Amino acid sequence: MAARIIIGLLITVICGAIAGRRFYWLSRLIRSGQAAPRRWNGFAPAAEAEVVEVAGQRKLLRWSVPGTAHFFTMWGFTVLLLTIIEAYGALFNRNFHIPLIGTNGIVAFIEDFFSVAVLVSLVVFTVIRIRQAPARKDRSSRFYGSHLGAAWLTLALISLVIITLLLYRAAQINTGHFPFSHPFTGWVGYGGPLPGHGPLPVASSWAFASKVVASWLHPLGYGVNSTLEAVFLLANIAVIMGFLVFVSYSKHLHIFMAPVNVAFSRRPRALGALDKTPDMDMEHVTEDTVFGAGSVRDFTWKQMLDFATCTECGRCQSVCPAWTTGKPLSPKLVIMGLRENMFASADYLLSGEGEPERLVPTVIDPDVLWSCTTCGSCVEQCPVDIEHVDAIIDMRRYEVLMESRFPSEAGLMLRNMENQGDPWGLGSSKRTDWLAALDFEVPVVAESIPEDVEYLYWVGCAGALDERARKQVESTARMLHRAGVKFAILGPNESCTGDPARRLGNEYLFQEMAKANVATLNGVGAKKIVASCPHCFNTIKNEYPSLGGDYEVVHHSELMGHLVASGRLVPGINYTGTVTYHDPCYLGRHNRIFDEPRNVLSAVPGVTQIEMERHRERGFCCGAGGARMWMEETIGKRINMDRTEEALGTGADVVSTACPFCMIMLDDAVKASGREDVAVLDISQVVERSLG
Repeated sequence: MAARIIIGLLITVICGAIAGRRFYWLSRLIRSGQAAPRRWNGFAPAAEAEVVEVAGQRKLLRWSVPGTAHFFTMWGFTVLLLTIIEAYGALFNRNFHIPLIGTNGIVAFIEDFFSVAVLVSLVVFTVIRIRQAPARKDRSSRFYGSHLGAAWLTLALISLVIITLLLYRAAQINTGHFPFSHPFTGWVGYGGPLPGHGPLPVASSWAFASKVVASWLHPLGYGVNSTLEAVFLLANIAVIMGFLVFVSYSKHLHIFMAPVNVAFSRRPRALGALDKTPDMDMEHVTEDTVFGAGSVRDFTWKQMLDFATCTECGRCQSVCPAWTTGKPLSPKLVIMGLRENMFASADYLLSGEGEPERLVPTVIDPDVLWSCTTCGSCVEQCPVDIEHVDAIIDMRRYEVLMESRFPSEAGLMLRNMENQGDPWGLGSSKRTDWLAALDFEVPVVAESIPEDVEYLYWVGCAGALDERARKQVESTARMLHRAGVKFAILGPNESCTGDPARRLGNEYLFQEMAKANVATLNGVGAKKIVASCPHCFNTIKNEYPSLGGDYEVVHHSELMGHLVASGRLVPGINYTGTVTYHDPCYLGRHNRIFDEPRNVLSAVPGVTQIEMERHRERGFCCGAGGARMWMEETIGKRINMDRTEEALGTGADVVSTACPFCMIMLDDAVKASGREDVAVLDISQVVERSLG
C-alpha cells in the first residue's frame, strides 16, 4: 500500500509540476498582450455561452458524425472526473468511495456508459482519419496544414485512459474493493468465491462494462487480480497525468483554453462591429504609436488567447470563400502561424528584450492578408469562438497606416473616398440623380428632418451611384411610398459610411468619415434610419455608437417584412416563378437577419423559393466584402462565379438578394455565364414586379 501511494504521488507531483510550469508560462505569455476592450459582460452571458458552446457543443454538432463523437468524448472526460477522484482515493484506501454518491449504482452506470461511449467515439475518429487519409494532404481538405501526428497520439492516450480505468475497476470487482457493490448474497461474480478468499460483496449490475471485463480477469485468481488492481490503478493515474503534460504542449490545449476563450468571446456574437476602435487623434501620436498589428506584441491578450485555443479542426478553412476558390488565405493557417510566431517570440514578449519578427510578409504572406472578404464564415463556424477577422483587420491596419502597403488598385478607392466621399469618385452632386425615376417627391434634408418624416433613408454610395444598385433603391423607395411610410434622404449631405476603408485597414479615414457623418446625422436630428446596404446598415448600427452616433437602424428587408406582416404592403399576383435567395454576409452572419427577406419573398403569391445548399449561417460570400469589390481577383476562381454557379444550379428564374454589393457581383457573374434568362433582383424588385 505504501509503495503505490509513493509511486502515485510521485507521478502526480512530477507531471503536475511540468504541466503547471507550462500553464504558468502560457498565462504570462497571453497576459503580455495589449489591453482588450471590455470583455467580461457579466456572469449570465458567460454562463449561457459555456452551456451552449462548451457543454452543448452547438457548433460541433453541425458536423453530425464527428460532432457527436466529440460530444461524447468531451462529456465522457467530464463525467469521468469522478473516476479520477475514486482512483486517488483508492491509492490511500482500497475501499474508498465518494461520499453520498460513491456507492450509487446509477453513478456506476453513468461512469461505465461514458467509458464505452468514449471508446466507441475513438473508433469513429480512427475510421474517419483512415478513410480521409488520402485527402489530408490535399489542399481541398479542411485538415490541410494540421499537425496530424499528435492526433494519433491523442487517440492512443485517451484509449489508454479508458482501458486502464476499466481494467482496474474490473480487478476491484474481483478483489471485493469496488465501490459500487451490494452485500454478498451467497454467490460471487463469475463462478463463486475467488480461490483463497471467502465470500465477497457482489458488484452492482449497473457497472455493466466493468463487470464484463471482470469476467475476463476472474479466472486469474485473487492474487493476480489484487496485483492487477494496483498496477492498473497506477497506470491509470500515470496515463492521466501524462496526458495532462501532453495536452499542455500540443494543439489539444483547447481542452483547457476553450472554456476560457468562450467565456471572454464577444456577445451576443463576435461579428458585426470590429472589436476595437483605436484612438486616431493625431494630437496624441508619438514616435512610439503603433496602429494595428505589425508584430505579435501588438495583438491584444484576447487575440493571443485565440491563437493558443485553436484546435486545428479546419472548419474555418472549409467554409472560407477565399480558400475554397484557390486563394492562399486559410483562416486556420493564419491562426496557426500567429500562434507559432507567438511561441517563438516568447522570450521577447516576456522580457521585452530584442526585436519581434514582422508579421507581413515574414509570417503572413501579403496575398493571404488581402484575400479576406471579412465575410465572417470562419468566426461563425469556429467551435471555440476564435475571432479571425479582427486579427486580419489589425494586420491590415498596420500595413496601411504604418507601412503604406496595400493593393495598388485600392489606392484609387481610398483617394476617391477622401476627396469625393464615395469609392467611385462621382461626387455628392450625383447622389440625387436616382430620384428622377420616381413619380413622387422625396424630401431632401438640408438642415433638419421634417416632423412628419418617420425614417431617414440612408441610400448608400452603391444605391445612389451604381446603375444596377439604383434599381434596388428606386424599388425600395416606391414600396415604402406605397405602404404610406414617410421618409427623407440626405442627398448631397450623405457620404460613404467608411466601411470599405475600415475593412481595408485605413482606420483613420474611416473615423474621419464616420465622425463627419455622425455630426450630420445628429445635426439633422436623425432618430430612425433605414438602410438598403447591409454594409451601411452594419456600420451605422454597430460601429457609429462608439463615435457618438446612437440611432434606431433597420434594414429595408426588416422594414418591408414588417409592412407586409401588418398589411400595409400587399404583394400582387403579377409575378410567377422560382426564386433563390442569397444571404448577404453583413446582413445574415454579421447581423442575424435571415428570416425577414425570406418572409417578404414568401408573401408574394407566385414565388416558389428554392434554397441553395449553402444558405443562412452557411451562406457563401459574393466576394465583395472587405473592400474586395475594388480590388482585382487574379488568384484562383472568382468567388462570385462560384456562388453564382451554385445559384444557377437550383434552376431558379431569379437570384434575389438584399444588398447592392451582392447584386453587382452576382449580376456580373450571371452575365459572364451567358444566362440571360436569369435575373438578379433585390427583394423589393420582386415585390414590385408582383404588383405589375
